[in-house]
Amino acid sequence: MVQEIQQVTVREMNMDDYDKVRALWMTIRGFGIRSIDDSREGVCRFLKRNPSTSVVAVDGGRVVGAILCGHDGRRGCFYHVCVHEDYRKKGIGKAMAVFAMKALQKEEINKVSLIAFKQNEVGNCFWKSVGWTFREDLNYYDFTLNNTNITRFNE
Repeated sequence: MVQEIQQVTVREMNMDDYDKVRALWMTIRGFGIRSIDDSREGVCRFLKRNPSTSVVAVDGGRVVGAILCGHDGRRGCFYHVCVHEDYRKKGIGKAMAVFAMKALQKEEINKVSLIAFKQNEVGNCFWKSVGWTFREDLNYYDFTLNNTNITRFNE
């Protein structure tokens, strides 16, 4: 499945996209990149486990949007959702989210979640505007199993 928005094509992500996706990540202010999980090997491992659910938006040969999307057999999760600043407010983020959600539905996944940093005003406004539910009834916890998987935030 491929969808076009003006000149931008939304399609399934593959490892050939990695360098361009990483270059996009590096342009996003405040974006957190993990040293192991977001390395070429980490993304390759993720895509092997979830071969049909991650998505990119491409303009010509340039990746202008991306979502890492996977599932555990029960619930889907979006990671690193981003659209290049010059391409925002054109429907690309929504098209990518819908593309990934349809891919999850094909795999019989019935619910998808994501985490947005509180200070990510653009992202939080976007998710609310496209109908996602802000959860106030739960707390999110995590536990680090590998302290060498360091997150660095873009300035």
